[in-house]
Amino acid sequence: MPTTSLPLLRRRNLLAASLLPAPALAQGAWPSQTVRYINLYAAGGATDIASRVWCQAMSLVTGQQFVVENRAGAGGTVGTDAIAKARPDGYTLGLGSVATLAIAPSLFGSLPYDPAKDFTFISGLWRQPNLLLVNNDLPVRTVPELIALLKANPGKYNYATGGAGTTPHLCAEMFKTRTGTDMPFVQYRGGAQALLDLMAGRVHVIFDNFSGPIGAVREGKARGLAVSSPQRSPAAPDLPALAEFLPGFDITSWNGVVAPAGLPPAMVERMASFAHRALASPELIRTYAESGATPWVIGPEDYASYARAQEAVMRPLVKASGARAE
Repeated sequence: MPTTSLPLLRRRNLLAASLLPAPALAQGAWPSQTVRYINLYAAGGATDIASRVWCQAMSLVTGQQFVVENRAGAGGTVGTDAIAKARPDGYTLGLGSVATLAIAPSLFGSLPYDPAKDFTFISGLWRQPNLLLVNNDLPVRTVPELIALLKANPGKYNYATGGAGTTPHLCAEMFKTRTGTDMPFVQYRGGAQALLDLMAGRVHVIFDNFSGPIGAVREGKARGLAVSSPQRSPAAPDLPALAEFLPGFDITSWNGVVAPAGLPPAMVERMASFAHRALASPELIRTYAESGATPWVIGPEDYASYARAQEAVMRPLVKASGARAE
């Protein structure tokens, strides 16, 4: 072949390469197409908002669209099962939460998925503490004063949460176990009504996700005593952590990203790297802070280990609470 034809061949090869679709040029680098993200709860709620702001941040850092699909039902297990049974190609991700991965195995008689075997753990997303608050007429202003009052009056004062088997409910059970106190449980179907009854004096103590009652605390309609995270919440730094009085106390609403089992390790590491870049987004951090949540930057192995450890923590609490899925 004459040497004069080589530049022409190179130009033709470059032109052909420029016309190839992006996935071929990237040799399969993730993501090369739209990614579906399955949220476990209904649109418009706090979990949906937090999921969508992360997906928006992921779209910016990856250059591909992330689309939220809401698959609500059975306490989040419907959507979780959909994640487990999706094609393991990296283009279906979803929410992996304390409710579905750590509490559900003890709460439900059986599950259509195995939390330990059916998922690839990718990254944490956010953590949100529970809030311990009391009626303004209760003669306590600190956690030690509440413990002393409960011990002096076993069974006299009750507590409420927005549902059985939730992190606030199990948080209350851990509190009772750790303090040796007795408070009857009053169950509500949602935290809003429980908060109204607290302010009206019909219940005495509430444990709830931070975002629900913090407004009432700031307005002076109820008295916040502590948060359930290991450290104080940046959204309410004046409220102590329960761990300051009960060392090691830690029950939060934690959420992360999972995918079907079987994803290649290199892809998982790439996903985690993008996820952590998205969690550094100022808009995401601001949106999370509005609900008292903080970005949870944790890698695949640590996330998987944490979820397994949390199931072991939740199991005796679910048993002690007597909660069962309806």
